[in-house]
Amino acid sequence: MRNRHSHLTLLSVFSGAGGLDLGLEHAGFRVIGCIEKDPAARATLQANRPSWPILEPSEVNRLSRQLAPEDVDLRRGELSLLAGGPPCQSFSKAAQWSPNGRLGLRDQRASCLAGFFRLIDAFLPKVVLMENVPGFVSGSTTCLSRIERRFQAINRRSGFRYHLDWRILDAADYGVPQHRRRAIVVAARDAGPFIWPVPTHTVNRVSAWDALCSTPPPANPRTATGWLRLLPTIPEGHNYIWHTRRGGGKPLFGYRTRYWTFLLKLAKNRPSWTISAQPGPFAGPFHWDNRPLSIEERLRLQSLPPSWRVVGSERERIRQVGNATPPLLAEAIGRAIARQHFGRQYCSPLHLCIPIAKQGAPKPAFLTPIPRDLLGRLGDHADHPGAGRGPRPITPLGDSRG
Repeated sequence: MRNRHSHLTLLSVFSGAGGLDLGLEHAGFRVIGCIEKDPAARATLQANRPSWPILEPSEVNRLSRQLAPEDVDLRRGELSLLAGGPPCQSFSKAAQWSPNGRLGLRDQRASCLAGFFRLIDAFLPKVVLMENVPGFVSGSTTCLSRIERRFQAINRRSGFRYHLDWRILDAADYGVPQHRRRAIVVAARDAGPFIWPVPTHTVNRVSAWDALCSTPPPANPRTATGWLRLLPTIPEGHNYIWHTRRGGGKPLFGYRTRYWTFLLKLAKNRPSWTISAQPGPFAGPFHWDNRPLSIEERLRLQSLPPSWRVVGSERERIRQVGNATPPLLAEAIGRAIARQHFGRQYCSPLHLCIPIAKQGAPKPAFLTPIPRDLLGRLGDHADHPGAGRGPRPITPLGDSRG
């Protein structure tokens, strides 16, 4: 008979493309079930980890009303870790400029949190891990007080005491070749404060070049059209602001009159900007070779291994990769949880770490002249008048400028 306590068990909620689960797996947790309703993401999970059971029904609010610990061969209180990243659109900065902005938990997209907490109540796991954008725990959309109240209610009903800790971490501080600020919430049962993993790469960052130098370029890159024709005129690490009165180029735009990601380019010697799940045709980050990033390149910048397959249309694949938790960050957090709460010891570096490239990055390419047909835009363009003053507020997309 299987030793019931021989593995650290993980129940995954909002599994997506599996980034969080993959990192936790490398930290020593065994996935006993995944809850994910998106068909493309479910196909991605099956393609990469057919041993991870995908639970039905797939919608968390429905499943949480009927799933019991016995259904996954556990007793109540025996689950090691319940982890998930609830849909983040209603807590992101970009959402603040939509008609339904600042709704936070009142946004219908956030209602799945109720199902997440029903699962906590049903399983009483040793540790709960939540991952989301910074607005999840701070700012006008924060749901931190609601989370605290839900855990207080669970404590009263169960007789246990969940201790709640949270912090906003930048994935680049842990070796991910991408600036990606994420809110991490850890709640441990009958335990003291969580000791956060020490950042390992606050000085010697893993750069975009380190991640992409060995990734083959796309066989048939798309021809640059529209505003993309300006990419060769913008230096690495800059965006359209290069072509404003405050930049070093030509005055083609007003300052801050476009989204931050408009014509945003990677710099070889720095981590990537945040990889978006829903980029527009002119929203970056773009490759320093003046083209959109391939799916394989997006995977590497998220610290997903080259062998990880993402299933679906191009739009579905971009969305899955952009929504994924960097598994390298998840592995670092998973090791801290396993070390403190389950006595695990580690003698090897993080499995998913990306090494510094042996070959140095080539010098940036020379900038090219502005296409002749765009020279007519040269002029004295008005800057954005400030937050809340323009015809529509302009703010960076995603959860970080890096």
